[in-house]
Amino acid sequence: WPSLFAWLLTIAGVAAFCSLGVWQLDRMAAKKKFLTAFAEAPQSSPVDLAGVADITDDTRYPHVRASGHFVPDRGYLFDEQFHNGRIGDRVIAVFDTGADRLLLVDRGWMEWNHAPGTQSATPPLASSTDITGIYAPYPGSGIRVGGNPLPAQATWPKLTLHIDPKEISADLGKPVFPRILLSDPDAASGFVREWTPNVMPPERHAAYAFQWFALAVVAVAIF
Repeated sequence: WPSLFAWLLTIAGVAAFCSLGVWQLDRMAAKKKFLTAFAEAPQSSPVDLAGVADITDDTRYPHVRASGHFVPDRGYLFDEQFHNGRIGDRVIAVFDTGADRLLLVDRGWMEWNHAPGTQSATPPLASSTDITGIYAPYPGSGIRVGGNPLPAQATWPKLTLHIDPKEISADLGKPVFPRILLSDPDAASGFVREWTPNVMPPERHAAYAFQWFALAVVAVAIF
């Protein structure tokens, strides 16, 4: 007959595993709700950038509006970005709102595989304008290999595999906002603008929930 310790250990384990499974299901539901809100954000009325500039909630991606002008002859090409199996760059512009910080604006994706003569001309910037888009955390760039490539480049736009706000601030000689603006879709822009937030997908939470519930079943089977 199982000992009291075996009973207590099994009950505690099953309770813990089931609790973690339910938690992952709750995370999945919350993530689905968040992704729906993110997809609908461009259709909502934009709020002024100044009101959310220093937002700290990583689950909020507000739709914002900013006034000012693009800084000419400054910008970055976020290299090796894929869309529908094709390689290209995300074109990052620098926008001056008149504040003490510069705003990085992701204009969207353009195809480029680095073959000679294959890079398309980047559409020109407006000199003075109002812009709208999703105010999002900077994109992740995976494992960092090598140092900062920006100081070694003398021509603009500069090519980089990382959008690091500290490195870009030093490169521009002025601080940048803590987030980047993902430009609203525009068929006439010349860019692909299909934004997805840099978060764990709901399907991953569902898989983790299955694993926790499976461990609960295994614990009962072992008992």
